[in-house]
Amino acid sequence: MNGKDVRKLVIACDAGMGSSVMLAGQLRKALKKSDVTVEHTPVDSIPADADVVVTHTGLADRARRGAGGAPVVAFEVYLGDPAVDRLVKAIKDGGEVGG
Repeated sequence: MNGKDVRKLVIACDAGMGSSVMLAGQLRKALKKSDVTVEHTPVDSIPADADVVVTHTGLADRARRGAGGAPVVAFEVYLGDPAVDRLVKAIKDGGEVGG
């Protein structure tokens, strides 16, 4: 999927810890000029209309099961992870969103 086609990005977490909420806020800020909605949801409740799912590598398999056909972008660190940076660039500039 091309990043320019992303309209709904979902941050999927498990424990409800503040780190993933902070990541969602960071992505909202980074993408505020784009027409992208950023939501924060439990990994087992990913909405069917998600275009891309962002989750920690430890939750990636569970996210893939619940994401339908949406790409799942897995990251290691909550803030400043290169996978998240590549996703933001792909959404802003166009480019392939990988999972």
